[in-house]
Amino acid sequence: MIVTQIVIHDYHFVLVISFNQPTICPTASWNATGITFANNTVVSQPNNIFVDVGNAVYVSSQSLNLVQIWSAGSQTPTRNLSGNLNNPYGLFVTVNGDIYVDNGNNGQVVKWAGNTTNSIIVMNVTSTCFSLFVDINNTLYCSLENQHQVVETLLDNNSPNPNTIVAGTGSPGSTSNMLNQPQGIFVNINLDLYVADCGNDRIQLFNFGQLNGTTVPVNGPSGTITLDCPSGIILDADDYLFIVDSLNSRIIGSGPAGFRCVVGCSGNSGSASDQLNNPQSLAFDSLGNLFVVDQNNSRIQQFLLTAGPCSK
Repeated sequence: MIVTQIVIHDYHFVLVISFNQPTICPTASWNATGITFANNTVVSQPNNIFVDVGNAVYVSSQSLNLVQIWSAGSQTPTRNLSGNLNNPYGLFVTVNGDIYVDNGNNGQVVKWAGNTTNSIIVMNVTSTCFSLFVDINNTLYCSLENQHQVVETLLDNNSPNPNTIVAGTGSPGSTSNMLNQPQGIFVNINLDLYVADCGNDRIQLFNFGQLNGTTVPVNGPSGTITLDCPSGIILDADDYLFIVDSLNSRIIGSGPAGFRCVVGCSGNSGSASDQLNNPQSLAFDSLGNLFVVDQNNSRIQQFLLTAGPCSK
């Protein structure tokens, strides 16, 4: 269980975070040689990955119409979720074990509560949710890639609530209030929304309650790093960003010195153990190891942290 303590006006609040946000040393690196966690005999057209706080791994497989689950330490899937899933994309798992899955081709986001075998509809959508996210206020976010928007709905025990637009106008564009094929999303504990704005080759930050975003500068020691359809984004414990730069077939990450390539840094896409080909999403496990959906190679790659997480 990941616990974050914050202080507001001398009051201490403890937040339980559903996902892994390890503290990464500024000098940390990842082994350039990836380990294939699941290959094309197990997964097929994988889209999104989630690693929960117990290090169980969840993968949505488009062509298999299911979500595959590996218990911590398992080499083969220990559970499959299917129901009436149709080309599932986004998924998110809360700390209490609720599993949220995009079923956008059926106009839904569905939830499997705990170890139940039947899903319920928690959100109605007009197209596929490329990514899902549940924030600390139990609000569910969906990035509608084809609608050029991010929408949210408050989760409760009733029927699905109406959706609220939190980013994008519904038309593709590059102004501060517009998006173009948004894909990965991440919401921090301040309820600020980060969007991997694929069609605009940028990362947009929408501060809580704001419909105008600001572009996150992706600068390295040698200058600006050019993105090509970023598709996924996560933050570590110190709010450093890690981005799936999908059409450049690499993962880049930020630190005190700015952004640098951390995985897939050969400059070419491919299927070798140190290469990626159109990666889609990424996740940390509790130790800071990276799991990457390597879509065009139809595999899940794991890259081990070679410098251990820093202590606070």
